[in-house]
Order: sequence, then C-alpha cells, then structure tokens
Amino acid sequence: MSTMKIKKGDTVKVITGKDKDKEGKVIAVNKKDNTIIVEGINMVTKHTKPSAANQNGGIVKQEGPIDASNVMYLHKGKATRVGFKLDGDKKVRVAKSTGEVID
Repeated sequence: MSTMKIKKGDTVKVITGKDKDKEGKVIAVNKKDNTIIVEGINMVTKHTKPSAANQNGGIVKQEGPIDASNVMYLHKGKATRVGFKLDGDKKVRVAKSTGEVID
C-alpha cells in the first residue's frame, strides 16, 4: 500500500465531479479505500433513527467520501501536486510547483 499524499487537516481543491473548484479542509482519510472526507464537499442526506444522541432522528446532511484522486493539495492558494523527498533521514512532502517542504 502506497502512502497517501493528502493528510487530515490539509486544505484541498476538488478538481472533478459535481463539487468541482470548491475548496475545503480534510476531515478524515481512509487509506484502505483511497478516499477522503472534505468539509462541505459531497453533501449527502442520511435518514437516521432516533437514538440517545439524536432524540428525534430524521434527515441529516453530512459529508460523503470522495476519491483522493479527485482533489489537489492547496499550497499558498494554488492547487499543486505533492511529491516526497528525503530531508536528511526523514521523508517529507514537497509541493511540486514551488519545491517547498509542506510539513
């Protein structure tokens, strides 16, 4: 399994699909399915039963997962590809457009 180029907390831009050109923060990453959940992107309606947490139940809007290949990392307001580089003995992410270390 290869490493994910997008991590939780990153700001990303959607490059394809119904939410194209929207931006948001990554809430969750699923490496197994290669999907991510982005704040405010791919909103789906879910019908919930009444429970202890939600007394009434009803229809809830929440974010659905999207494929990681459909988003690009935002670096200084511009979408860029992400690569990896060895910095000493540590592997770091690098923005391909500027060559700067992301984290």
